[in-house]
Amino acid sequence: MMDALLSSMLRSVADIDDIPSVGAYNIRRDGEGMSRRSTETVEITPKQDKPGIDIRVAPFSKAEKVHIPVVITKSGVNDLVYNDFFIGEGADVEIVAGCGIHNSGCETSEHDGIHRFFVGKGAKVRYVEKHYGEGDGTGGRILNPTTVVELGEDAVCEMEMVQIRGVDSTLRKTEATLEKGAKLTILERLMTHGDQTARSDVEIRLNGEGASAQIISRSVARENSKQVFYPKAIGNAPCHAHVQCDSIIMDNAKIRSIPAIEANHCEAQVIHEAAIGRINNDQLIKLRTLGLSEEQAEGIIIEGFLK
Repeated sequence: MMDALLSSMLRSVADIDDIPSVGAYNIRRDGEGMSRRSTETVEITPKQDKPGIDIRVAPFSKAEKVHIPVVITKSGVNDLVYNDFFIGEGADVEIVAGCGIHNSGCETSEHDGIHRFFVGKGAKVRYVEKHYGEGDGTGGRILNPTTVVELGEDAVCEMEMVQIRGVDSTLRKTEATLEKGAKLTILERLMTHGDQTARSDVEIRLNGEGASAQIISRSVARENSKQVFYPKAIGNAPCHAHVQCDSIIMDNAKIRSIPAIEANHCEAQVIHEAAIGRINNDQLIKLRTLGLSEEQAEGIIIEGFLK
């Protein structure tokens, strides 16, 4: 049975509050593996040369779900982990990751996760990663994820990257390589407040004919927080890529969006859009006429924008 703090953190980052009743999982707490289960079609094994795990999904297995959350509940923990995912040909799997830091002390707690995905021909992967911080201590809550994806022929990958709240500093690096017919969708949702900083670097290389990628970033920056987005799409074959960055800026926050596109083939179609602005005043007025306070109206608008 899990304690209340662990259950609460797992609920926030992985939509579970106890050991999953079905499917494979690996739960990591305060820098150490806590609990793990493999199944007939999903094997999870610890690495021998460094901290982390290997997750192997059998070819043509269907409707698999894997939970691999990380939770830090102590101050002063510095956790570095390497996780490799080997997704067999034709497999279909959902992977729910995420990291939560509860820091009630004066020392910084940090988690750096390096995830690599090797996705076989025709396989489908949905990857959900949520980041969350809480605690009344003065110590920092830092999360620096690195994600590297290699998509084989006709493979499909959907990635949802969410930073809920409470993370003081984050540097997210995402790299992907797409072969013939591969499809990648990245949806990044982020909100910062206080003096928090967030940077996201994304580089997608479309190397195969018919490959396609869509990168969507939606963010809200409040108070004195700072955000930088640097998505880059490179078309090296007849392909299609679309990069879209939309941000709401409030108070004294600062946002930089630096989308970059590159075409190295005459039939590569690479598009980018970027917009930064304040909350729409007409929307605020409409909600205020329904009896909501300005704060309530802003909350509804932000919630809808980040969905």
